[in-house]
Amino acid sequence: MKKLLIATTIQRTLRDFLLPYGDYFRAQGWQVDAMANARDPFPAAESHFDRFYAVDWGRRPLDPHNFARAPRAVRELVAREKYDIVHVHTPVAAFVARFALRGLRAARQVKVVYTAHGFHFFKGNSKIKNGLFIALEKLAGRWTDRLVVINREDYDAAQKHRIVPRENVALMPGIGVDLSRYSRGAVSDAQVAAAREEMRLTPEDRYILMIAEFNPGKRHRDAVRALARIEEPRLHLAFAGQGPLFAETQALARRCGVEKRCHFLGQRDDVPALLKGAAAAVLPSEREGLPRSILEAMAMGTPAIGADVRGTRDLLAGGCGTLVPVGDTEALAHAFHAVFGAPAPCREHVRRASEKVKNYAIERLQKMHEQLYAGLLSPAPAPRQKKR
Repeated sequence: MKKLLIATTIQRTLRDFLLPYGDYFRAQGWQVDAMANARDPFPAAESHFDRFYAVDWGRRPLDPHNFARAPRAVRELVAREKYDIVHVHTPVAAFVARFALRGLRAARQVKVVYTAHGFHFFKGNSKIKNGLFIALEKLAGRWTDRLVVINREDYDAAQKHRIVPRENVALMPGIGVDLSRYSRGAVSDAQVAAAREEMRLTPEDRYILMIAEFNPGKRHRDAVRALARIEEPRLHLAFAGQGPLFAETQALARRCGVEKRCHFLGQRDDVPALLKGAAAAVLPSEREGLPRSILEAMAMGTPAIGADVRGTRDLLAGGCGTLVPVGDTEALAHAFHAVFGAPAPCREHVRRASEKVKNYAIERLQKMHEQLYAGLLSPAPAPRQKKR
């Protein structure tokens, strides 16, 4: 039996993105285990994996737990269970796990795959920070059998900086979206009505939806300030998510005088219904890998507005949505007003996005991972003998 360990920093990453891979490879006869932080308040759905292991590491790179006990715990687990492949996601887990497994990998006892959900070095970041993160990625690249990147900018950067040998870089279209769940036909009118009623919207009101954790890089503040530029009382903003800037963003809405038009919904399980009822989805963040919320909007037939950054650009380029410069609240307000008052161009965006999103179907990504793993585990070709 082939054995796979999927490692992430926090359990929420498993829950939100990787459960279909546990299901898929277990159905293929693999043993699939998972590893993540025990301190994460979002428990993983452990029924999707054969075993779940808690490891004491944190999201902050300088968290002392990351190099106190975590490397030894990872190394001992992998040596004991004899995994064929360890697939790591998220920066901290990826670096610590690859550091821990460098000896086992060198002894050819395990293959290590790293999916970069957006490098921490990127265009527009400071040169000092970019230089540091490039150096760390190149160091960890020595302990990596395959590097998977999910947008064109990261693929070009991995090649340019030689993070790993060129032949060991794979470009995949994200980690997949469930097109059966994110489908307008899968959501009833009653579900949409319930979400609107919760926000106490009138039949004439329309809302733009932002799905993102409240952290500085997502730039919720830009969405609030853009709404404040529009004197249209029927246009609202709905925020789905939690995070450290939740209360601060609420306070900003009050200062901008739009608190009655901003709806802070918290963590949600009815995202498809919220998307179906929305006039548009927005993501003004300054850095992305390949944003899941934009993919979900495309799948749901909801017009999408995003900041012109890697990942978001990959999805919305080619007339699949509206791109605005990062931090340009005037351009963002114009995009908001356009979806409210001029639906015809949005219909063309939706049509193109609906075709494009088929390339990101979870079934296609599962097959791509299966091919990736098969290539890693296939016997290396015997060296050619020289003719005498």
